[in-house]
Amino acid sequence: MSYVRVSRRWVLNASLVVMASIGTVPFAASGEPAGSAADRIGALYGTLIETMQQAKQLGIKGRFDRLAPVLSSTYDIPSMSRTAVGQSWSTLDPAQQAGIIDAFTRMMVANYANQFDGFSGERFEILQTIDRAPADKLVKTHLIQANGKTVALDYLMRGSGGEWKVVDVYLDGTISELASRRAEFSAILKSGGAPALIDSLRRQGDKLLAGA
Repeated sequence: MSYVRVSRRWVLNASLVVMASIGTVPFAASGEPAGSAADRIGALYGTLIETMQQAKQLGIKGRFDRLAPVLSSTYDIPSMSRTAVGQSWSTLDPAQQAGIIDAFTRMMVANYANQFDGFSGERFEILQTIDRAPADKLVKTHLIQANGKTVALDYLMRGSGGEWKVVDVYLDGTISELASRRAEFSAILKSGGAPALIDSLRRQGDKLLAGA
């Protein structure tokens, strides 16, 4: 891992081992997503563990290809893109919206592929799931770093297409990944519009895939 201290961007990049035992929960009521919100986090980190174990053999391109479908199905990236852009989203044409979602998705997966380049003994514990209005779930977790430091990571989950998906991540229970993204996106949109934001996200993805 190239990150020594926890930062906002590191929220989505820590090397983790799932320590919780998570059972499958059937439909609780008509219309509710299948399984539990915690199941989704557990499944994500199962794939991440395998990827970390084979990080060197896979290389960054192989890690990208392995993680892309899992991240795309676990995170509601279209919803996250809308939230990060904010009120400006409705002023964009469909092609611009699709371009932002595609570039954001690629950048996010490239970020994971870049950072998950090995395993250094971190542990991840799923603590509890809390109901959040109107029908969301907050999966509270702890990251225990190799040096013993514990960091709180909370995942806001929302039902989408019959599944639970991540719509935001909170570091130390308060620092929203999307809030920091919104500040970044707003500045770029203000100065150069949607084309500038798409170009920025693509360049970030290129840089990460180059191993920078």
